[in-house]
Amino acid sequence: MSSPFDPASSLSRLRGTFARSTALFAPSALALVLMPALVAPAVAQTSPPPAMDLPPVTVRAATPTAAAAGPGADTGNFSPADIALISGSEAQAATLWTSDSGSLLNRIPGGAAWGAGGVSSLPAVNGMAADRVQVAVNGMLFGIACPNQMNPPFSFVNPAMIANVKVYTATAPVSVGGDYTGARVNVTVAPPKFTEGEQLTVSGSVSGFYRSNNNSYGVDATVTVANADTSVTYTGGWATASDYVAGDGTTIKSTMYETQNHALTISKKVGEQLFTVGIGGQFIPYEGYPNQYMDLVENKSLNAFGRYLGEFDWGQLEGNVFANQIRHTMGFIAPDKIGDMPMDTRATDAGYALKGTMAMSSRDILRIGNELYYNNLDDWWPPVAGSMMMGPDTFQSINNGQKLRVGIYGEWERRIDDRWTAVIGVRNDVVWMNTGDVEGYNAMMYGADAALFNAQSHARTDFNVDASAILRYEANAASTYEFGLARKTRSPNFYERYAWSTNAMAMDMIGWFGDGNGYVGNLNLEPEAAHTASFTATWRDPVRNAWELRVSPYYSYVVNYIDADRCLLAGCLASKPNNPYVTNDFVFLQFANHDAWLYGVNIDGKMELWNDLAWGQGVFRGNLNFVQGQRTDGVNLYHMMPLNGVIAVDHKLGNWTNSLELQMVAAKVLVSQVRNELETSAYALLNFRTSYEWQQFRFDFGVENILDTNYNLPLGGANLVNYQVASMMGTSAAWGFPVAGMGRSFNTRVTYTF
Repeated sequence: MSSPFDPASSLSRLRGTFARSTALFAPSALALVLMPALVAPAVAQTSPPPAMDLPPVTVRAATPTAAAAGPGADTGNFSPADIALISGSEAQAATLWTSDSGSLLNRIPGGAAWGAGGVSSLPAVNGMAADRVQVAVNGMLFGIACPNQMNPPFSFVNPAMIANVKVYTATAPVSVGGDYTGARVNVTVAPPKFTEGEQLTVSGSVSGFYRSNNNSYGVDATVTVANADTSVTYTGGWATASDYVAGDGTTIKSTMYETQNHALTISKKVGEQLFTVGIGGQFIPYEGYPNQYMDLVENKSLNAFGRYLGEFDWGQLEGNVFANQIRHTMGFIAPDKIGDMPMDTRATDAGYALKGTMAMSSRDILRIGNELYYNNLDDWWPPVAGSMMMGPDTFQSINNGQKLRVGIYGEWERRIDDRWTAVIGVRNDVVWMNTGDVEGYNAMMYGADAALFNAQSHARTDFNVDASAILRYEANAASTYEFGLARKTRSPNFYERYAWSTNAMAMDMIGWFGDGNGYVGNLNLEPEAAHTASFTATWRDPVRNAWELRVSPYYSYVVNYIDADRCLLAGCLASKPNNPYVTNDFVFLQFANHDAWLYGVNIDGKMELWNDLAWGQGVFRGNLNFVQGQRTDGVNLYHMMPLNGVIAVDHKLGNWTNSLELQMVAAKVLVSQVRNELETSAYALLNFRTSYEWQQFRFDFGVENILDTNYNLPLGGANLVNYQVASMMGTSAAWGFPVAGMGRSFNTRVTYTF
């Protein structure tokens, strides 16, 4: 497992292997043609003033330029050329317009977010999403704790708490982690910060924000007490919001929320060793979901971790142990949704990771590691008094679900010569899963399905083998080329394997896709294995870092991709006889394996436009992202983000920082036929942000969606609330209406730093 803290920021003898850069690319062929001409004047400038820090710009790892010099030398983690970094300053600046940490991935090459609750969007990278993207927070893993994934890992931290985010794609080294096929995301919260001398110093910040569109407001705070060998940091925040309004003036119901998160870490340096312990918690009293039949009505969690990092003559040793518990309840939030149907889950996660890094020679580094991860889940639905359908017994959806994963890996990094570097690794993860017998609300409506499920063995064992190989060529100081090959595997989650009821209401409660469809599990699912090839070419200004361009094409062939087919089980057909054929309604689906492929390209870069004392510094940045995915039987994969890009100009002059940004998204027309996925139209959003720093204060102001454009979210799913029709249970959703995005919003933020 990759370290949640960058060793270079914690131990003085560990040299960092990362360098900052910013991102730009005008999404058109014309921009590629004009790039050399535009770059030349910038390179030709003489005696420019020092470079200045710019506001929210995606930061990436630069290519290391030196090899380890032998035992005791730099043995830090290898950084692939296509890694994406989100800095703490970028994450904190994003609180001007969002409280959803998952939405930060919208700003990285190939990144996107599936729309969900206001603080709980699901991550997507290069077309792979949800738990195909493994998110670790300070090394802690969070298993699925809700049939609709209303509490994904990113929801346990607000953006202002984040110190940095590292996103590794599907060809990352095996030491990064296992049991994912899309990407691994490492989120660092409250890392240790030490000061000179023995005297304790106190530093931190307090900020408050307001967003006009959904009347959202909240506070964030960070306080650090530290000296040369001790660091204690608290960080946390609270936010609330009402339903937001679309560009045409329509209130998008069930988009309100309230959330608070807290984290406390204590770190101690002892010689060349660093010890860290941390504790954190979350409380969400309510969060609406426009694309789900249910809402979140309470979510509580408590987590703790311990971390060790030591440097020795032979190399480095890293250790991490963690545990967390989640208590979650779904229901209805009035007045947007009415009814009574409590659904409860309790989840426990625990695990450890050990990693040793050894410099075997002046050119060879060996990494070996062992990981263990355990996840336990109970999902039960209490009976509803007076209801014939939801009573008299408790509905057991997942009864004592257990998942245990044990992994080992070995990885060899070889500096072949001054220009060539190779990294090769293999890992094995054994996954054991099981669950107990179940029962429904009553035997008449649920007894047949429960009996069929209980009669089968639930225990499953997966032997998953991963491998990766990366070859890097540093042609010169201005250009780097990197080729990666990898096999990554992911075992099914609890609901993909163990959701058992074909009752219409029960199936509608399963599914994190926001598509309005109902789902049932499949005990015969096999793990999916993604075979991915990627290539990354980077060109840069080696002298002044005045421009940079990165192009990253990729291709994945996924064996046993876990998708879904129309449900042909007797219970599904009895609930909706036309289910296998309907094309203009919600449908019932069963999880199923299919071979599939995905391919795409991400292009990003930046270019300095001017840099002088009178006008400050101006930088043009941009990115262009393209992905397509399809099963081998011709069915399109669900929620593939259409062609999209960003172009922006960032400007800094003295204490002023400004940014004008244009987001562009093409029409989504390649949709999943089996899910009756909705198409969306193309749109463009214009955003402006500005900030001013005065003494210890920073004042931020921004306008999102300046033109009040009315548009639908490509990954927002189906609106199940605004467009309802009467039914015997109160309300049911009408098919054919996507979730609209937020209209114009005036946002402010004030920060005091001490």
